[in-house]
Amino acid sequence: MKVVVCVKQTFDTEAKIEIKDGKIADAGINLIINPYDEVAVEGAIQLKEKGVATEIVVVSAGSDKAMDAIRTALAMGADRGILVTIDAAADEYARAVALAEAIKAENPDIVLAGHVAADDGSSQVPTRIAEILGLPHINVITSLEIAGGKAVASSEADGGTQVTEVAIPAVISSQVSWNEPRYPSMKGIMAAKKKPVATVAGKAADNKTKIVEFSLPAAKQAGVKIEDEPDVAAAKLADWMKNTVKVDVK
Repeated sequence: MKVVVCVKQTFDTEAKIEIKDGKIADAGINLIINPYDEVAVEGAIQLKEKGVATEIVVVSAGSDKAMDAIRTALAMGADRGILVTIDAAADEYARAVALAEAIKAENPDIVLAGHVAADDGSSQVPTRIAEILGLPHINVITSLEIAGGKAVASSEADGGTQVTEVAIPAVISSQVSWNEPRYPSMKGIMAAKKKPVATVAGKAADNKTKIVEFSLPAAKQAGVKIEDEPDVAAAKLADWMKNTVKVDVK
């Protein structure tokens, strides 16, 4: 069984974001695999360790920089990679079109991905890929079993857990609680350098959206500390809430 895992290269989640001229400044920023996609890679490796999967192919759409994310996934235990080159300004729709075309050529049994990217938080690409390929899709999974040509997954749901069964091939996107990704070993890092990575031109598609400008949220204002006798402090607090922050009292 062949498993394709979609990975996106994102800013380190600990990175300090700066805006210059309405754009995100990426100078000096450390780039990593999207943490949600890293969980999907680990899930694929565990399927191979169980004897369910026979090959793991990692696919990433982006610039040449995304090769680092692919190599990290290969060091974790994936077998080969595909870099789909696309315009850096491609939105979720255009990215999904490019990825779907590359995935279709691989004809996998399972497509795995994180359910959302840590940088844009759109949670669109896996769903769009499933729609383009005409495949069933299970989202935010926390467990997965594959047998008899079917995938059975548990997913987060309001107030509980949802269990879904679909025929494969299928697209399955994971929540971070599915597993704990392994660190690449030195042996794995050395082996990754010899594993094949193909580079293909992504299928062109017009964006559905246009980002006009980025902006950071307003800086938090200093808090107010009221120290006095309880009855006096309560009156001061009520006055501050009513006349300074203007809380709407109904």
